[in-house]
Amino acid sequence: MDCYRLLGEDRFAENLAHEVIRAGTDFDGSERSPMRMAEARITLGVVAARQGDLDQAVNYGEWALKGDRHSLPSLLMVSRELAAIVNRDFAAEPTGREYLDHLTALSRAT
Repeated sequence: MDCYRLLGEDRFAENLAHEVIRAGTDFDGSERSPMRMAEARITLGVVAARQGDLDQAVNYGEWALKGDRHSLPSLLMVSRELAAIVNRDFAAEPTGREYLDHLTALSRAT
């Protein structure tokens, strides 16, 4: 998933991200691998941003950051790719700016 995302192979990255989320969700809805699930959501956010869907991209990005158990420094590192696309393509949009500001605040807190 990560390799395909980094290579820009969005269709493969998206399919694998959905599979990670499906396989990582227990029958009761709980998540077995919260960090991997967060990375999958970042991947879905990157794909959405590349397709021009800022709202969906930010929704996935924020959802990834909300997880109960995660290593924030590691997650922020993975989030840089989404942040770069949002900054490049959507920095003038209020939603994009808010997401970037949130990431900046989290980076300062770590």
